[in-house]
Amino acid sequence: RHRCPWIFLLLSRPPSPLLIGHLFRFKPFRINLRLILVSGKTKEFLFSPNDSAADIAKHVYDNWPMDWEEEQVSSPNILRLIYQGRFLHGNVTLGALKLPFGKTTVMHLVARETLPEPNSQGQRNREKTGESNCCVIL
Repeated sequence: RHRCPWIFLLLSRPPSPLLIGHLFRFKPFRINLRLILVSGKTKEFLFSPNDSAADIAKHVYDNWPMDWEEEQVSSPNILRLIYQGRFLHGNVTLGALKLPFGKTTVMHLVARETLPEPNSQGQRNREKTGESNCCVIL
């Protein structure tokens, strides 16, 4: 009667973690990332919402595309993801970013030893312009 046995399983009882993990292997429940290098080269990868930035860096390093050979890095630990202009810390998952399933999300992939301090750019701008966060009382 049901065309899709997964629907029947989902409706008949609460899904088990194993079933949920199995469902995330299918494309509708995966997140498509288009990664762009500084050189402009791109490649698309599929990930689970549970994958973290560190998991993605390791996967990309382990499956480094042939046409990215010139940009090969020595370790996955120096690969950093940039999403909407911000570096992602290693423990941030794609699910936490609320990325849509079945659509392509673009991120930049760069080699960098350390991440910048969270507010270092704003501090540098204030130093250049002479701005401060204090008040002058007259």
